[in-house]
Amino acid sequence: MSATLERTSDERILQTSPLRRLLTRPELGSVVGAIAVLVFFSLAADGFLRASSLSTVLYASSAIGIMAVPVALLMIGGEFDLSAGVLVTSSALVSSMFSYQMTADVWVGVGVSLLVTLAIGALNGYVLTRTGLPSFIVTLGTFLMLTGANLGLTKLIDGTVSTKTIADMEGFPAAHAVFASTLTVGGVGFKVTILWWLGLVALATWILLRTRTGNWIFAVGGNKDAARAVGVPVTRTKIGLYMGVALGAWISGQHLLISFDAVQSGEGVGNELIYIIAAVIGGCLITGGYGSAIGSAVGALLFGMTSKGIVFAEWNPDWFKFFLGAMLLLATLLNAWVRKRAEATK
Repeated sequence: MSATLERTSDERILQTSPLRRLLTRPELGSVVGAIAVLVFFSLAADGFLRASSLSTVLYASSAIGIMAVPVALLMIGGEFDLSAGVLVTSSALVSSMFSYQMTADVWVGVGVSLLVTLAIGALNGYVLTRTGLPSFIVTLGTFLMLTGANLGLTKLIDGTVSTKTIADMEGFPAAHAVFASTLTVGGVGFKVTILWWLGLVALATWILLRTRTGNWIFAVGGNKDAARAVGVPVTRTKIGLYMGVALGAWISGQHLLISFDAVQSGEGVGNELIYIIAAVIGGCLITGGYGSAIGSAVGALLFGMTSKGIVFAEWNPDWFKFFLGAMLLLATLLNAWVRKRAEATK
């Protein structure tokens, strides 16, 4: 009996051990990678750890991270969105052209853009759930349609491939303060997008870990048929996830527009892959049902450190995609190893 009690006690200790809890965290691999990249560039690039340099890194990370967060939630739910990159541009174009052509307050264009962008996200989710087609096909179709519409409508309405400036319109200063301002802390400027990014990470983490909706997201990503059988609203959950991606695209689009006063209609193509890569590096599985919002933030941070670290180190920036691909493979292998270790401790 003594031996039995001892074994039971050991099993309880194992179940609650810090090591096991650490190994089961999906963002573990990306955190290890981020520390390694930080140490590497702090040694390879002079001034990488300066406050001004870190501000630049955080801005680059937030530009990706704002979209990587909702994309990560979508991937946890078992889907992905190939239209996310051009949807950012679409959101900015709608806001700019509506404000300029209607000679309205900038905030009117911002509001209309929000409604249109959310509608596109909802349409993606609705078509996906109604037809049963793979998300690859549905969102690839949306990607192509938005790419053509962005260019065609901009040329039709503005006569060129870019929109007119809205910097002199009413409401622009207030919109700039919300979407593109710079906050000075200790003499160093930090873009407001960093706050948007951190706010989205906190909100998404709360949803995933503290709400019933978070349980639904993991459930539909793990096995949607089993989730439906126990009463999970699969259709509503997936539509909501696509609308979450649309919300991130709206925030990023307004920042893009307000920062530069105008938008090039061809921007955004290819960025959807970067958002997916950041989520995968952060621990999300392509197959769904596993990942975290914090992991996507670390993945975006890795992107920011690598892209700017190469510049600070004065290397040829042509190598950036090579390092990004290497990080993706290493992070995926490390995540797979971590999961096996975690399963072995059960």
